[in-house]
Amino acid sequence: MDDSQGGTAGCREGPLAAATLLALAAFGAAQAVLGTFFHAVGPAPLAAACFDAAILGTCLLGGWGLRRPLGALAPAAGWLACAFLLASGTSSGSVLIEASAAGSWFLFGGAACAAAGAVVALAAWPRRPPGRRA
Repeated sequence: MDDSQGGTAGCREGPLAAATLLALAAFGAAQAVLGTFFHAVGPAPLAAACFDAAILGTCLLGGWGLRRPLGALAPAAGWLACAFLLASGTSSGSVLIEASAAGSWFLFGGAACAAAGAVVALAAWPRRPPGRRA
């Protein structure tokens, strides 16, 4: 039966789409963890800029792969939540992302790239009305 005629393929998409979104969010969080520990390697903002480009690419490819904005929003949300949680200080005063050029590039550049990826995905793959398949 054809999907556009209300077939059963739409019922199977729900759990698979949810698992894919969770995997994308986990991948975004993993990028934030890696970036937190390695953003200052090499020349000051170079590694941080590479981590920023990585989250931008992940958001764009997630949106392209799922053909919906949520595919880009999931890794962006995972990255933002994890990066800013790791950037917050503890009660003893220790921080993982210091207030340096590389730390600023990583946090603010990564947030801007994650937001840009989500906005581009929203513009490129707008929300489809229910029942219509691309």
